[in-house]
Amino acid sequence: MSDAIAHLYDSVLALRHAAPERSRTAKLFRDGMPKMAKKLAEEAAEVALDAVQGNRSAVILESADLLYNLCVLWAGAGIRPADVWAELARREKMMGVAEKLPKGPSLLQNVTAA
Repeated sequence: MSDAIAHLYDSVLALRHAAPERSRTAKLFRDGMPKMAKKLAEEAAEVALDAVQGNRSAVILESADLLYNLCVLWAGAGIRPADVWAELARREKMMGVAEKLPKGPSLLQNVTAA
């Protein structure tokens, strides 16, 4: 999947300087981060609503829109997919360690205080 996201991200980068009247991507870049963020939020809401309604095909279609708008926002913010993958890897390592921590409030306080 990360290859598909990387390809989508590269396509966004390639289109960001196109003519805004011919490219949705270029128009989003022209309109700036507030518009990028608004579109991302709209798509996320659509995915959530379609999921609640049990509309599987709509969830798939809207998820593709959501991922596109996420890539646009990342590019606008100077974030690369690799930056996000690195954070996911960091969290995975932490969760592996955290699962091995002793359970219980007093034991957890000793671990976090150290």
